[in-house]
Amino acid sequence: MCQHGKIWAMARIFILPLDVEVEAGDDATVMGAAQAHGYYWPTTCGGEGRCTTCACEVVEGAAALTPMGRGEQRTLVAERGAGVLATSVRLACQARVRVRGASIIVRKAGVRAPGQASCRTSG
Repeated sequence: MCQHGKIWAMARIFILPLDVEVEAGDDATVMGAAQAHGYYWPTTCGGEGRCTTCACEVVEGAAALTPMGRGEQRTLVAERGAGVLATSVRLACQARVRVRGASIIVRKAGVRAPGQASCRTSG
């Protein structure tokens, strides 16, 4: 919380198009921070970095996230092609906050607020 009397602010992640803000603790993933606040974040593999269901566009603040690892790169390329590496797409289950007090903006369709019912239809 503090060092030598200075208070360190938590990072803030703004999630579009839902237009909400969540706080992220040290080393939290983008998806984990949202889930910690009760938000549903689409995922198929449960945050293991094996699918791209949780992938989001990092609109702003990419430098405040950990660099993309080899596993994340492999998964993105396998699922979306090599061109994805030239974009700002990250796996939300792998991108971790590394800068306290940072403001990060991501875009991810399908994120739902706590208690919000699923909009899925059958047929």
